[in-house]
Amino acid sequence: MIDLRSDTITKPTDAMRKAIYEAEVGDDVFGEDPTVNRLQEMVASMLGKQKAIYVSSGTMGNLLAIKANTNPGDEVILDAQSHIFYYEAAGTAAICGVQLNLVNGKRGSITKEQVEEKIRDLGNPHFPVTSLVSVENTHNRWGGVVIPIDEIKRIRELADERGLKMHMDGARLLNAQVASGISAGEFAKYFDTVAICFSKGLGAPMGSMIAADAETIDRVRRARKMIGGGQRQVGIAAAAALYAIENNVDRLVDDHDNAKRLAKALSILPGVEVNPDEVDTNIVYFDVTKSPMSAIDVMVKMSEQGVLMLPLDENRVRVVTHLGVDGNDIDKAIEAFSEVFTE
Repeated sequence: MIDLRSDTITKPTDAMRKAIYEAEVGDDVFGEDPTVNRLQEMVASMLGKQKAIYVSSGTMGNLLAIKANTNPGDEVILDAQSHIFYYEAAGTAAICGVQLNLVNGKRGSITKEQVEEKIRDLGNPHFPVTSLVSVENTHNRWGGVVIPIDEIKRIRELADERGLKMHMDGARLLNAQVASGISAGEFAKYFDTVAICFSKGLGAPMGSMIAADAETIDRVRRARKMIGGGQRQVGIAAAAALYAIENNVDRLVDDHDNAKRLAKALSILPGVEVNPDEVDTNIVYFDVTKSPMSAIDVMVKMSEQGVLMLPLDENRVRVVTHLGVDGNDIDKAIEAFSEVFTE
């Protein structure tokens, strides 16, 4: 099967498994796991922050960062299609005690003006306190789009004026780096907290990291303990993340190229709508509204051809390229798509 459902389905390579096997470990709750410590120092340096802390998942990373940046009863401004809103089980409400104020961004990018309109009047006791703005980069539900750094800078200026903090859900931040030529550290410097994930395009089996100033990381560490997220000899997993950062970043360009090639092939098929010029990284969404098939029909027919993918809704389908898919697989997938849409 050619699995295009997600870039989370990759399995460790032999070299990554060797790194896991050879990992030097200790008790991370005591701060004594040398592999975790090395990873945290590497990521903090890469993102230009004082400290970083290893957590088990991207969802946990976002949750803990929001908890560290807010108080119960606060409000967070973010794009209406954000992963935090759609796919994180309302953890911000249940655990952080905050509510989300949604903005309809353009392809996932919210503007300074949109944020300004959403900031609550501190003098009105009827309103929650606006304390945080969150940006997702790259943006999953908008097809892996890279958020323009110029708009991020403008929002940062507003946040400083109004006393707000900023968080970046950077699960695929290194995809943004490779696609834009802008370093992860340059993106990160406009945010108080940054979460990156190792189990997406980087191909590690688990793990994420939150980077911030030392005081914020102390709050994150306490929150991690509170939700049961402390881990012991987790250097075994951190070793995979280290290997991924050291070996799997530059190759992300291959995933991006494969996604663009797939989008171009899809764009000429009858009943398919997709703009290849809007494919920034490794995620492609295409629309089948003008096809006699629904998104689920397409998924079923393609699975019969040996290609897996996910429907986003009734008319949209998501395909994601990753290190488990090479150029030959893309050729086969294109052939299968052609057969399904022209039969």
